[in-house]
Amino acid sequence: MKKVVLVLFIGLLGFGLTAQETGAKIKFKTEIVDYGEITKGSNGIRVFEFTNTGNAPLVISKVSSSCGCTIPKKPEAPIMPGKKGEIQVKYDTNRVGPIAKAITVISNADTPTVVLKIKGKIKPVEGK
Repeated sequence: MKKVVLVLFIGLLGFGLTAQETGAKIKFKTEIVDYGEITKGSNGIRVFEFTNTGNAPLVISKVSSSCGCTIPKKPEAPIMPGKKGEIQVKYDTNRVGPIAKAITVISNADTPTVVLKIKGKIKPVEGK
């Protein structure tokens, strides 16, 4: 009887571990985008590329920024396993000074919350 219980316990434990390995997984090409040093009024759009490395559709439910000067745009459709997607970020480059902002991504991935970062510096237009 003890052997039967032990075999059932090990079987359930193995099933539980296998169940945790299924699902969507998000892998970003990079979690930091460096604008470098750009001029005021430059193109403020950058992209975070990612891949669904899991075995279930990846759904990005929410993307938010740490301030109103950064506007992120999430993919509306689910990202299928093995496919790539992107999160577009538009920073207001009409502000002179350093850039240091965070973008929070919430999804159904095994790591449900990921914080991405943008950094750089905006310098004034020369001669103005």
